[in-house]
Amino acid sequence: MKINTKYFGKIEMDCSKTIQFANGLPGFNEEIEFVLLDMPDAPLFQVLQSVQTEHVAFITSNPHAIYPEYAFRLDDNTVDQLQIQSEEDVAVLAILTLKKPFENSTINLKAPLIINHRTKLGKQYILNKDTYSSTASIQPAFTESEEK
Repeated sequence: MKINTKYFGKIEMDCSKTIQFANGLPGFNEEIEFVLLDMPDAPLFQVLQSVQTEHVAFITSNPHAIYPEYAFRLDDNTVDQLQIQSEEDVAVLAILTLKKPFENSTINLKAPLIINHRTKLGKQYILNKDTYSSTASIQPAFTESEEK
């Protein structure tokens, strides 16, 4: 299957890699089918690309790569909805907001993307606690050293 993408033009896509977001994403409720695309020469980042709409694409990253202590607990409803059977089923990604210069970019730790690789089901999970920010720095070590 061929799709038009925001960052890579028209590409051939394996339909078995499509991730279903039953309720879409907040603000994009009609967008329910996405695919994760690797960024060439930037292994820390991936693009969550809508299969339906070319311009709907989000730069994502594993938040643990930037914030190793990042942790939260999924509620039972989400575990059931995504058919999660074990921790190994789950990938956690966070959406980035890119800015110039790149060091000013942010990562949304408040609403991570939860993806079950086994079932290809996903959901943006909004954390109820104020522990994490939706505009966290992508360079926590740099930010902390400047504050001292």
